[in-house]
Formats: sequence, structure tokens, C-alpha cells
Amino acid sequence: MADPGKRSLAVVGAGVMGVGITTLAVGNGLRVVLLDNDQAALDKARHTVEFQLRHARMMGALPVDGVAGEVVTTTSMDELSGVDAVVEAIFEHKDTKTKVLAEVATVVGEDAPLITNTSGIPVDELAVALPRPEQLVGTHFMNPAYLIDLVEVVKGRYTSDATVAGLQALLRRLNRRAVVVRDSPGFVTSRLLHPMLNDAARLVGENVATAEDVDALMVGCLGHRTGPLRTADLIGLDNLADSLVALYERTGEQRYMPCEQLLAKVRDGDLGYKSGSGFYQYRETLS
Repeated sequence: MADPGKRSLAVVGAGVMGVGITTLAVGNGLRVVLLDNDQAALDKARHTVEFQLRHARMMGALPVDGVAGEVVTTTSMDELSGVDAVVEAIFEHKDTKTKVLAEVATVVGEDAPLITNTSGIPVDELAVALPRPEQLVGTHFMNPAYLIDLVEVVKGRYTSDATVAGLQALLRRLNRRAVVVRDSPGFVTSRLLHPMLNDAARLVGENVATAEDVDALMVGCLGHRTGPLRTADLIGLDNLADSLVALYERTGEQRYMPCEQLLAKVRDGDLGYKSGSGFYQYRETLS
């Protein structure tokens, strides 16, 4: 199949991950069709992509003199016709993801990879509801996608070799490295990272230490890049809670049950960086 990066990419979902992936793609010269059913979210996304492009270039993650691709925003599924690959980046809810992916499959070509950016739901659970399950492959872009160059790729039982090859071609076009793993709840990164973030939140809730002290110890003593609670804020505390629930439902392991401190933050609307407050306060956001 042709390199899907040569023409256009569709991104479904104008939330934090969808916008970050859009920034990554347009920063590498691709045309992106960004689909969401919320026009206000699409309007905000245009501003956010411009902001993130400046940030990525300042950080050296994208070429300063690179020509950005075009962003087309739409609320119509029909606009996805003819794209070379689709990244689904909506929230972690199996039925909603399945419904959206099934709709996308009716619009795009049979050789266009359908890429679900899931952090915990097994690819096979989503694939069985699709007319062509071999077309679905998983990715787990880290947030922010335009800064972190390693991507977890998940090959399900039904995923064809051609689909994996198409995704890998796209990732090369995006200057991203891939590690391919087998399908399972949470794959590798979420299975390891999310319970640590949950435990860090629990320590704060038990007044063992402040968020700042937890992160300082993890950075200074154990070499964590940013600290678990700043990482949780960047992921989005609601997204983290949803992913933990998905892991708990599929594994039965108690460590995946979101702790009360995390759930209280979500109930109060303190979702992390995207809302301006979480375990930390933020004045300017990238979402």
C-alpha cells in the first residue's frame, strides 16, 4: 500500500490527545482532517494547534523552518472519505469507541489503517464489532504527542500485517519510533504507569506527603522525568480515572481501582493541565 503520510490523515476527536496528534501531523507537513461532533471544540482546536506548533518548534521537537500541513475541521463523517489513515482519539469508553470506529469503517477505504489511540481497552474487544477487524491496530501516543517520539503499537489477534505496515509507514512519516507489543488490557505502558500514578495520588490523600514532595522524590531519587502527579495532570485526571476503571474491569486487580483523592479531583472538575488545576495550578494551558 502507499505511504499514508503522503496525502492525508484523519483524526477523530478534538480533545487533548486528538489535538496533540493533529499538531504532530501538521508539523510534519501532513494534511489533517480533524473530526468532532462539537463545533466549539473544533474552533478551539485551531488555536491550540497553532500554540502547540510554536511550543514544539521552541522545544526542538519540530523543525523551525518546516512547512505545516493544512488542518480541515469538520463535524461530518463523510469528510473522511479518501484519507489514507484514521486515528481515533476519543475518550476511553468501549461502546462509544466501537460505534465511532464502525462508522469510520463505512466511509474509508479497505486498505486505510484504522488506528485506535487507546490507553487500556484491548484492540480485539473493539475489532470484533467492525466489518473488517483486520483493519484495526492500536497506538498509544504519549501526551504531549508532538514532543514524545516513542509510540506503543498494539497488534491485535485480527490485525493484519498490512495494517501494521501501513501504521509503521505513517509513524516514520511523523518521525516517530514504534515498539510493537501484543494485545492485552493496558498493554505495557498503562499497566505499569497508571497504578503508580494512582498510588501517588493516594499518598497525597493520606497526607503522607504533598504533591510537590511526591514528585520531587520520584524525580530526584528514582529518575522519573516529571514526577507522577505532574504526569497525571498532563494525562488528564478524568482520562486517568477512566483508564484505571477499564483496567480494573478487565483484570480484577484492586490496584487499578481509582483512589478517592483522584476521584474527588474529577468530581470537583480539577482535571489537570487542561482545566487549569489538578494536583497543581496552571495559568496557561495547551489544550
